[in-house]
Amino acid sequence: MFTTPLKPKNQQIATLLAFSLIPMSGFATDIYIPSLPTMAQNLGVSQLAVQLTLGMFLISYGVSQLFVGSLLDSFGRYRINLISLLIFAVASIVIANTANIYIIYAMRIVHGITVGAIVVSKRAYFVDVYKGDQLKNYLSMFSIIWATAPIVAPFVGGYLQNYFGWQANFYFLALFAVTILILELIFSGETIKQPMVFSLKKIASVYSSMIGTASFTLGIVMLGLSYSMVMVYNMTGPFIIEHELGLSPITAGYCSLLLGGAVMLGGFLGKATINKPFVKKLSVNLLLQCLFCLTMFGSVFFVENLYSMVFFAFIIHASSGYTFNTFFTFCLSRFPKNAGIASGLTGGINYVIVSFLSYGIIAAIPAKDQLNLTYSYAVLIILSLATMFIIFKQYNKAVKG
Repeated sequence: MFTTPLKPKNQQIATLLAFSLIPMSGFATDIYIPSLPTMAQNLGVSQLAVQLTLGMFLISYGVSQLFVGSLLDSFGRYRINLISLLIFAVASIVIANTANIYIIYAMRIVHGITVGAIVVSKRAYFVDVYKGDQLKNYLSMFSIIWATAPIVAPFVGGYLQNYFGWQANFYFLALFAVTILILELIFSGETIKQPMVFSLKKIASVYSSMIGTASFTLGIVMLGLSYSMVMVYNMTGPFIIEHELGLSPITAGYCSLLLGGAVMLGGFLGKATINKPFVKKLSVNLLLQCLFCLTMFGSVFFVENLYSMVFFAFIIHASSGYTFNTFFTFCLSRFPKNAGIASGLTGGINYVIVSFLSYGIIAAIPAKDQLNLTYSYAVLIILSLATMFIIFKQYNKAVKG
């Protein structure tokens, strides 16, 4: 049953199910973003302690992807995906029924590991099933589909928090996982055509080859920097809105919904310009991002309110979505023969970068006001410009060679 090949008649439904799981990492973080201030108060811990629940997830999610790809390429996608969905649901219920922050930390680590397996298996699904332009088209849709999480999840989470409390967010996640699990059992199946022999030496060789490819590794660094801009806001925005501006979790949810729409807009623009010159379009995008960050600095001295903060954040997040879409498509299609490992490395290194970088930035620049948020964006944009400069040099070297 757990190794039954995907039936051709179910391919369309299985593809929709795969797309529904692509944003799961975002749902697992973004749905309880409006609840962060309330969780800190109810659990009797500091802001930084409850923000660490996001960091724990990101670190475990990133690290698990570094290794799960080889398991998926050797033992298949389907069975590992089903087991992970079940464990994720159980961990969500445990979180909803505890007031111990350390148990929550442990379950968030479980969340990260299981979501890593789920998302990597579904990315590999597309490489297994589709080829050529159709595959390229689907891969370019990943960041767009992924962006539904920061749009929908905080919006839903804000209402769940307001009417039922923070625990409702985790019951919602459990229900979502169980529903998809049942549908996967009915409609999905195994898609890997030729499993790789599980040899540590061979796997290490593949990992080494991929990481040693400069364009691939630098692309992942850009993914981490672009998503860190979104995550820094996610970890600080609710505290600015609810504590500094005195507004409700529902308002925080609406703001996150709008900024999630910005990431999706950037993804659509990335898909629309998929055939444009690679370095040129990204250079223009980063320069625009830099310009608006400087404008955001200037605006703080004249006007500082919810509308100005969200306006500039929207533009910066849209630019981040554009960068993310472009590099994500490139990295995932770079090594089609080892789709699981390539997907795992792409997501894994990306989220390790995001977890350490975003948590480090909010620890150094606390969630205080729009000015501090601007400083956080500026640090990440400067790092992005430096990375793009290295990519540009690599590109010129390849052209001349």
